[in-house]
Amino acid sequence: MNKLMSLAVVAMALLLPRPAVGVVLLNQDQALKQMFPDPAKVTPELVVLTQAQGEAAKANLGGKWTLYDAGSKAGAVTNSDSVTFFHATKEGKKVGAAVVEVQPGKWGPVKYIVALDPAGKVTNLAVMSYVEQRGRPIATRRFLDQFIGKTGQSAITVGKDIDAVSGATISSRATAFAVKKVVALYQAVYLCGAEK
Repeated sequence: MNKLMSLAVVAMALLLPRPAVGVVLLNQDQALKQMFPDPAKVTPELVVLTQAQGEAAKANLGGKWTLYDAGSKAGAVTNSDSVTFFHATKEGKKVGAAVVEVQPGKWGPVKYIVALDPAGKVTNLAVMSYVEQRGRPIATRRFLDQFIGKTGQSAITVGKDIDAVSGATISSRATAFAVKKVVALYQAVYLCGAEK
């Protein structure tokens, strides 16, 4: 009888929903090294958005800074009128920029780093941390590589030019929105001629 009880307890534990767990994949230094693997100097630049820059970026994002998807259990994500661009320079010339962005996933915040070339094209990205039950698939190269080469002219939308991870649709949408936001911010600050 004890064996049957033990098996029943194990079976119930496997069938019950697991709690969401926070997972840190990369700290900031590791993430920047992954974005810029060549020996490049990386310098942060805090940019306080002008009203024109904020409006231009927000217009490309459907008028919002954060994507709150129906069904998300994540709490509020803080937004700011400033953004830190990490500029990579090699031989005195800017070769790219990266931004750390946080968006709400299904169960909690997902932290990303997105790298762009000087023209604003996505060159690399990674998931730095997440709070999910099954969030690991959004951190795979198979999923993330879909974003490489995207620009401000790309849809960067799940169901259009991005395929969602099966069982992680909300987190897939959060990833697409994070990338789109970084591209929109870079474009508004560095490519649209808006004053700093």
